[in-house]
Amino acid sequence: MHLGISLDGYFEGPDADISWHRVDDELHSYMNEQLVTASAFLEGRVTYELMEDFWPTADQGPDVEPPVAEFAQVWRDMPKVVYSRTLDAPGPNATLVRDVVPEEVRALQAQPGGDMIVGGPVLAESFRRHDLIDEYKIFVHPVLVGGGRRLFESEGPPADLRLVETHTFGNGVVMLRYEVER
Repeated sequence: MHLGISLDGYFEGPDADISWHRVDDELHSYMNEQLVTASAFLEGRVTYELMEDFWPTADQGPDVEPPVAEFAQVWRDMPKVVYSRTLDAPGPNATLVRDVVPEEVRALQAQPGGDMIVGGPVLAESFRRHDLIDEYKIFVHPVLVGGGRRLFESEGPPADLRLVETHTFGNGVVMLRYEVER
């Protein structure tokens, strides 16, 4: 799982606001380096539509920052699995799946290639309940949002995690990488 949160634990603020995310060139370049090695992005519908609305053409403006242009290419090239019961047809390079079926996800995990990146809090909750997340990469942004939607809102089974890496960025964001201990 690869997601950003506020210091007080929110994935998004009121009215789905994510403008408080502190993604500068340093952080964006770091994320690009990590994500380009993935084998697939696994997205819930809301996250997928948000990403698909922006990234396919994000590199076409004249003043595009290099990390943005780089990720636009990563987005277009990366296979995507979109979990949704309401989406009719996803965009290019995306496969639609209606439900999280643990056996199907484990079969995907067993295939060769890089990590699969789970994005979106609703899908992450479902994966967590089914014990399908091996690693949590949380980017803690130095802001108190004070309200909105928390990353882990629903109950799930306890999970023991082991901190395996931290990284502090110049803008104050801290990446915490935890592996699930099984």
